[in-house]
Amino acid sequence: MRNFEIGKESIAENDYLRSEHIREIFQNTTQIENSSTEVYIPRIIIQFWHDKNHIPKDVQDCIDSWSILEGQGFKRLLFDDYTAREYILKELGNTYANAFDRCHHPAMRCDYFRLCYIFLVGGFYVDADEVYQGADYNYLFQNNNLKVQPFCYDISTDSMINPEIFIKQRKYSKDWIFYVNNNPIIAPPNHHLIHLALERATKLLLDSDKEQLDIQSTTGPGNLSASLVRYSIECRKRDIQFDFSILSDWESISQNKWFLSYRNDNRNWRIWNAKGLWRNSIL
Repeated sequence: MRNFEIGKESIAENDYLRSEHIREIFQNTTQIENSSTEVYIPRIIIQFWHDKNHIPKDVQDCIDSWSILEGQGFKRLLFDDYTAREYILKELGNTYANAFDRCHHPAMRCDYFRLCYIFLVGGFYVDADEVYQGADYNYLFQNNNLKVQPFCYDISTDSMINPEIFIKQRKYSKDWIFYVNNNPIIAPPNHHLIHLALERATKLLLDSDKEQLDIQSTTGPGNLSASLVRYSIECRKRDIQFDFSILSDWESISQNKWFLSYRNDNRNWRIWNAKGLWRNSIL
């Protein structure tokens, strides 16, 4: 998508244009593979569970799968609602703490907090329901690119498309929606794309008169996807090479464990969403 005359805001906030722009990034952008002599991504694994005193055993097992990396120089941090808000208030102030307070579900607070922490400190955010597979992760720290996972959802089959199909084989269907996940997020501090995502989420949370905003589009993958579109357009207008990478092989490093106890109750945002408390949305 080379025509920027439409405007980055119009593209980023339009479902179809955003998807098409991200598809073009997935399928036509050459990823930077060169190593950097100075890498500023801290080896910190950041995770979140809303109540650290009541973590389900199956979720704790997922979290513990990352403990092996402590022996390889990683620091692991686990935040919950209380410690996350405390951190945001101390490091960013009342405006951002108030935005955090408007996040009406644990998944939303987790979404918002990770943006705050990664923007300020950088590091390696990964969801609490991810299980480390033991694969080599060192390439994630070979340069200062922000790393995100590509997603593609097929409306016609209500299923996800394997990255092998839409990135390596470059296949396409009009029924596919392209976006980026906000798990994992691996980045140095002060990355401008994360700043855009944090500011967009904060504005939506504070400016809306709705008591309950859509999670995906306000703080989740939809927010990061819209911000990536804005950022990529800014880079192209200024003829700056992208400093983000697409992790098409994330599942070799980590896999999401689907059958967990909390997914059967309101702690699962999808169940909460299905009850009609906010509109159902992919992005």
